[in-house]
Amino acid sequence: MWMDFDSVDFYSEPFDCAILLGNGNFGAEVETCKLFDEWLIPICSADTLGDQPWGTERLQAAELIHPSSDRRDWRRWLSRMDLSGQVTLSKGKVFDTLDQGITAAVRGHGVSIGDLFLVADDLNEGQVFLPFNSAVGTGDAYYLVWLQDSFKRQRVLELRDHLLTCLPDISGIAVELLAAP
Repeated sequence: MWMDFDSVDFYSEPFDCAILLGNGNFGAEVETCKLFDEWLIPICSADTLGDQPWGTERLQAAELIHPSSDRRDWRRWLSRMDLSGQVTLSKGKVFDTLDQGITAAVRGHGVSIGDLFLVADDLNEGQVFLPFNSAVGTGDAYYLVWLQDSFKRQRVLELRDHLLTCLPDISGIAVELLAAP
């Protein structure tokens, strides 16, 4: 079974709501609530981080973790950092989701590209570290999405209100946020 994280068909799939990554245009029949913007940043474990500064050469030599087979997240970050073509993306471990890539990085399997909001708690708890301090905005965001005429609308709104109180605070993380080009 394959799950598409960018869309959901509420008429054929058994979901009352979904959290989707996108530009906010999910169709006229749905309501949305933006939860947070996507900010991509390299992450790794303390052992992988080491005590030497990170630069292009160190990234070239690192075991990369790709949270998608098309390597789009690394491509976006490298492009915005003017490093396109300087790091070989054909090597490394490939996963299906950012979450899997984050888990692999936490366990010391290499350097992954992750979302700043999704790793905020891990950063604050010392589970992951940032070899670079620049996060790149993609222009996409995570949205709670549900059908306008859902008979469970009130429950979805309660979930929305709860989710909005649980969002990580990234204001204390020392990173430079670089907007999408």
